Amino acid sequence: MLKRALIACLFTLAVPLILADKARAVEPLSTKELAEHCIYYVDNPTGEDAIFCVRYVQGFIDGAVATDERVALNVVAEIEKEETYSERMIRIRSPSRSMSRYGATVYAEFCLGEPVALKEVVEHVIDDLMNRKVLEETLLARDAVYAVLRRDYPCKVDDDE
Repeated sequence: MLKRALIACLFTLAVPLILADKARAVEPLSTKELAEHCIYYVDNPTGEDAIFCVRYVQGFIDGAVATDERVALNVVAEIEKEETYSERMIRIRSPSRSMSRYGATVYAEFCLGEPVALKEVVEHVIDDLMNRKVLEETLLARDAVYAVLRRDYPCKVDDDE
């Protein structure tokens, strides 16, 4: 009986430890690591490292769009809970032109608006990564990509909104 209790106790302690290691297995990519892949883009844009670079940027944008769209839907749901019928009718009849023009990334403070070639966005990111100052900072790759998108693709605000 004591042996079973000891085994059950060890099992109970071991499972969380095993799962904790898996949770820590995903480490964020550093700016330096992304630059080590992206540096090959100019000479061989279809090479393995260049493809990694392109897919990272594409994945970042896709993730921002998916996340921001979900956030926008959650905000709308929250507003709908607290507004009166007349307030809701006014909001529905006058949607934000920024949201309809640029899509969900307007909440992430970058707007790709008209279709922008992925190649163009990647080249902007690579130019920024090749800047020594960027590499000397301890930025994560996601922060570097986000900074480029915000700087080079800002949302234009209508004066009458």
